[in-house]
Amino acid sequence: MEFNYSYQRDSLVDNNSSRTQISFSPDTLRQSTFFRGQLRQKVAFREAMSALHDVVISDQRWHPQDRTEYKAWLANQEIVDWVAIAQQTQELDAQIGEIRQELDDLRKSRRSRMGPYNNAQNRYFKYLYQFAKDAWWVLDPVITVHPDELFFECFSQDESSYGRLSLNYNVFQDVGEFSCGTTNIDYSENLYNEFQKVRSYKNTQFEIDPSGFEVQTGADESFKEVKIDLPDSWVRGFLQVSSAMSLPMVTFQLDPMDIHNICFHLRRRKEVKGPRSLRYQLKPGEPVKIVIDPWGTVLECPRSIYTGESEQEIRVWGRRRIHILERLIPVAKSFTVQLLGKGMPSFYMADLGDMTFTLGLSGWTTNDWASSANFDLLAPRADVDQLTKVKVFEALCETWYESPDSLAQRLDLDRSVVLSSLASWTQAGRAIWDGNKQVYRVRELARDPLPLDQLRFTSDREESATRFLEEKTVKVTSTFEDNDQVRSIEGWVKSKKRKYEPSLKVDADERIVEAECTCNWHRQNRLRMGPCEHILALRMQFVKQNRPSWLRSLMH
Repeated sequence: MEFNYSYQRDSLVDNNSSRTQISFSPDTLRQSTFFRGQLRQKVAFREAMSALHDVVISDQRWHPQDRTEYKAWLANQEIVDWVAIAQQTQELDAQIGEIRQELDDLRKSRRSRMGPYNNAQNRYFKYLYQFAKDAWWVLDPVITVHPDELFFECFSQDESSYGRLSLNYNVFQDVGEFSCGTTNIDYSENLYNEFQKVRSYKNTQFEIDPSGFEVQTGADESFKEVKIDLPDSWVRGFLQVSSAMSLPMVTFQLDPMDIHNICFHLRRRKEVKGPRSLRYQLKPGEPVKIVIDPWGTVLECPRSIYTGESEQEIRVWGRRRIHILERLIPVAKSFTVQLLGKGMPSFYMADLGDMTFTLGLSGWTTNDWASSANFDLLAPRADVDQLTKVKVFEALCETWYESPDSLAQRLDLDRSVVLSSLASWTQAGRAIWDGNKQVYRVRELARDPLPLDQLRFTSDREESATRFLEEKTVKVTSTFEDNDQVRSIEGWVKSKKRKYEPSLKVDADERIVEAECTCNWHRQNRLRMGPCEHILALRMQFVKQNRPSWLRSLMH
């Protein structure tokens, strides 16, 4: 999916001894959106923007180790070993010594001549791998200006982390002119480095530059045109996390020192086997307890008392992504943790006074077949006609942000109809739920409407599996969990022609480690190309049955 941007210039930060000027360059192809103001809370803003940068560059995927130097040494050592074998003949020792010395001199000479070239080549390939390859998969941050606040949003390179920084207008000392809307901003590594120079004793001017929206005559070569081709899974993951924010969650508070203790423990130790998870043990009226697997270490949080009504334990994965919050610990007042359930998205909201930083983590690290279908938030939730959906969205656009209850009362519609309509616009990337203020906000993720039919499923097999669930032709017949926390699931799936009997095993990290099916596709491919639609359908049915009752009702 291709995204096109046009920036009048690069975003920049101008620093001198007494003043800092922060100027973001917006996408001129989108609606006119701009803002001007003087920052009041400078250090907290700097740290929050740095945390947002950490989300942008976050990539927890496995990267192959550079073994170029080792292979070069191994090739040279092989020659040395063969020479050592030849030395068994005594009369050739002297001759071999002379030849070896001559070869060593030649190698040294060659390394001396080729050294600059090899170093430059290695730096070039590392640059291509780290920057040029991934740069095409990074969408510039989205910034939205509303009557009461402005907020930044971004998504990580590995498609698993979402960042949102909300700035109440109290953050600014003087608020100048602004125009509400959503746009992309030009962002770079150099801009991040300049942010680190923001200081509390300097006057800091913040602006989303409106000059790029002035009327242009003819083609302007000074504009920077950017085209980014993003995989469908990237956009789909963004929509999934955004949709998850609107669902009811288990909520509790953590003190900044509790987040510090989690990060400190994970920095000190490196796991070699799973499960790589955090288990939140919640008992009403008692301190929150956090169990760090696989060591079973228990962190008790005496400053954080759980105020919920029921006792429960919720396990989440991808815990090392919490390190993104480390820079916020000194400036945060508290952290609000919101959990959807076991292996499902989780959200960490840092209270920075007049700013709120939200870190959304999907239930997996990468959207591969081993974890897809765990949480599909793009499925329709209720049948609402298109006219009603448009009516609700246009009403929201009038005020830019509003609560569902207020919209339902103003439009004289049932609350469930309004919620279903807003959920569909959230899935389309045109609205977002603000969990901090409990309102829906207008936010256009892209300039053009997103192709939802293309984004809904990651593959034809997942689409077929979803159809089996909708037709209610899937049944889980038995489940069993052994001492190693490996769960075996068996059942059947009925198609129009025959009945299939899939089975699978899921480990403690929610990965499919073994699977069988009686269909021809699985017999030919096994798991080399991922699970068949019948195995996927069985797993989706199992996940569906084990969701909390309140969540099952929302997903229908």
